[in-house]
Amino acid sequence: MRWLHALILAALIATPAAGQDRDAVESQFQDWLDTTVWPRAQANGVSRDTFDAAFDGVTLNWDLPDLVPPGTVRETPQNQRQAEFGAPAKYFNRNGLDGATSVGKVMARRHAATLDAVERKTGVPGRIVLGVWGRESGYGRVAIRYDAFEVLGTKGFMSTRANYFTDELIAALEIAEAGHLDPREMRSSWAGALGQPQFMPSNFARYGTDGNGDGKADIWGSEADTIASIAAYLADHGWVAGRDWGFEVRVPASVSCTLEGPDQGRSIADWADMGITRVSGRPFPEHEAKGEGYLMMPAGRFGPAFVVTPNFYVLKDYNTSDLYALFVGHVGDRIQYGIGDFRGDWGDVGGMYRSDIADIQRVLEGKGHDVGGVDGLPGYKTRRSIGRWQEANGREATCFPSKALKSAMVP
Repeated sequence: MRWLHALILAALIATPAAGQDRDAVESQFQDWLDTTVWPRAQANGVSRDTFDAAFDGVTLNWDLPDLVPPGTVRETPQNQRQAEFGAPAKYFNRNGLDGATSVGKVMARRHAATLDAVERKTGVPGRIVLGVWGRESGYGRVAIRYDAFEVLGTKGFMSTRANYFTDELIAALEIAEAGHLDPREMRSSWAGALGQPQFMPSNFARYGTDGNGDGKADIWGSEADTIASIAAYLADHGWVAGRDWGFEVRVPASVSCTLEGPDQGRSIADWADMGITRVSGRPFPEHEAKGEGYLMMPAGRFGPAFVVTPNFYVLKDYNTSDLYALFVGHVGDRIQYGIGDFRGDWGDVGGMYRSDIADIQRVLEGKGHDVGGVDGLPGYKTRRSIGRWQEANGREATCFPSKALKSAMVP
């Protein structure tokens, strides 16, 4: 009868509890705006005119993910609905790579002077800025179709991270008060990210930069400001000038995939001494040899492998995903150096449910492994924990979840 329990639970998660219809919740939302959001906004210098303009006609957006309407059961990692974990190769699909590269080359020529000036000022290479810009908004060509105040208001009122989104809602009101953009024109992603760099409102306050000298930081309409703002973000998060983001490598069988992770760094020369070589056949750059590097195997033994630098983790700060950082660095290299695809093939991995991976994580946690949390996502801590379990049990370490692995591990 587990299937029946799952259906009942899904219905409770998706539907307001008895007595809570949408009209009632909408009324509670409007009360929340007046009694909770307005006092905070006023204390932060937002005028009533700005506040009213921001929420003119705004209602809850019930189609957004991760909502917890009043009176519903909150979903937990233990009762997550079964979402499939996608294969890493999907992140590097042909159209996405080729489009980001070809348009990026056009932008590199068009904005060469701005990119050079920004690199001199921040140390962040232009190709890296282009990689981020292309991934975030297709160089400003992807339509940003959500009302920012509708998204942030909805998520601030009834999402799994309500406090975070309420803070971002206040920051968005401050942006409107400062006159950066008419609040009715402020568009965002489904998560509330603004403009071409896809900054959350609080990040706009920190990193929005005037790149064209007109005295404003316009991340919605100005390409120069977008470039300067992305570079400012990366520089502030610790981009090391003069170092690359990383190198695709071949990892011999003698080097365990359990050595992956930013907490297991060693000099790039040491990795080379262990037999790790660049797929290009060229030696690692001499100036990188003494610098720290980290083994990164996003699909374990089933995909390309990399030795990355601290700059890789700066890219990951922009969007907390190994694959995101790889995409950005790789597209930047394709734009500037004309390189082709990764040499390593992405194996036939993925297709597991997140709940299956969470089952594996729970078993590993029970055996004392640090998997980085039971979330159904195979991050580097989960990958190497799998490899350590495999080695301890006389198996070949692959450092990636599979259906066969689950059958072997989970009772």
